[in-house]
Amino acid sequence: MKWTTAIFSLALAGCATSPTGRKQLILVPDDQMDQLGAQAFTEIQKETPVTKNAQATQYVDCIAKSITTVLPKEYQGAWDVKVFESDQVNAFALPGKKIGVYTGLLKVAVNQDQVATVMGHEVGHVLARHGNERVSQNVMLQQGLSVVEAFVGGNPTQRNLIMGALGVGAQFGVVLPHGRTQESEADHIGLELMAAAGFDPKESVDLWQNMGKASGGQEPPEWMSTHPANASRIAGLKESMAMAEGERAKAKAAGRAPQCGTSGLAAN
Repeated sequence: MKWTTAIFSLALAGCATSPTGRKQLILVPDDQMDQLGAQAFTEIQKETPVTKNAQATQYVDCIAKSITTVLPKEYQGAWDVKVFESDQVNAFALPGKKIGVYTGLLKVAVNQDQVATVMGHEVGHVLARHGNERVSQNVMLQQGLSVVEAFVGGNPTQRNLIMGALGVGAQFGVVLPHGRTQESEADHIGLELMAAAGFDPKESVDLWQNMGKASGGQEPPEWMSTHPANASRIAGLKESMAMAEGERAKAKAAGRAPQCGTSGLAAN
């Protein structure tokens, strides 16, 4: 009974609200999440080489800077951005201002607006503290175990589970994808961010159509997946398009019109 009461009290203390107004369980202090993000970023760099393609690096840096400039004040400042040499069609963002983009994504997201869609989405996960939500669930299961100690303590299972909770565990054999609610929330936040930075939000729809083509139509039915199906994702983006177009109009009026060029990697 004492254990149950302690966990219930912990859960009450961890009640928080996401940027879209959704109730969340947040138990891990933000400074600890920043430590975890930095440590996870270091682990990824050990496993996956950073590209030597200067054009791709400059291109991604330009897009990232455009987006991070319009973030809430506490998230502004220099973000550590790396382009990783990998065929993965993916990107990620971590607490502690870390962004990773795989070269495989740059062959499917064919222009700056489409890359900004993905990057805005990933940064949206950070702003909505989705990693903290998932790590907090692990804290509850471990009865308050320090997640930082678990990460650095040499226990590969715990470390990989935390990497998975942060959304970057695939290369470590742990796949813990964000749930549908978190994915849809990140889509909405990301669309608002990329439009506020001056990118074209309509390209978000083209991006997910490209993603569908790149997968060869092999995505699982939505009821079998924690991620929204591409068709549902596109429908959600279209519902938010009026909001996004309004944000882009404000960006244009403020002189925000990114010109990041090309990655030099887009597939022919």
